[in-house]
Amino acid sequence: MFEKLSVDLYQDWGDKVILVVEDVETNKIFFDAALRRTSAKILWAKDGVEAVEMFKANHIDLVLMDLQLPVMDGYAATREIKKLNSTVPIIAQTAHVMSGEKEKCIEAGCTDYLTKPIRLQILIDTLSKYLN
Repeated sequence: MFEKLSVDLYQDWGDKVILVVEDVETNKIFFDAALRRTSAKILWAKDGVEAVEMFKANHIDLVLMDLQLPVMDGYAATREIKKLNSTVPIIAQTAHVMSGEKEKCIEAGCTDYLTKPIRLQILIDTLSKYLN
């Protein structure tokens, strides 16, 4: 049988702004397809410096933060964003699943943690916790 979906994949987040920090094109395509159906406004940053600048210039409701980034990594960018707004949810997304990685993310200021490859239902469930 099919697994029961815990949250509807078609969320209406038309009033939300999500900053996706991702430097890999195939991952950008996944997030674009996954988030398009939510009606959220999606902003894109390709490195940590760009992410911090975009955060300063926009009202952001949630950040999806890749950790392995050029220029400034996701850990440093998370710390900088949390200095600007300590309550904004930042969800780490990483291919690194080594022991201690989740703790390192939380220590940097991340609110939650997703491992790649990310399944659509898990992505929507996780975002729903912070946007609904």
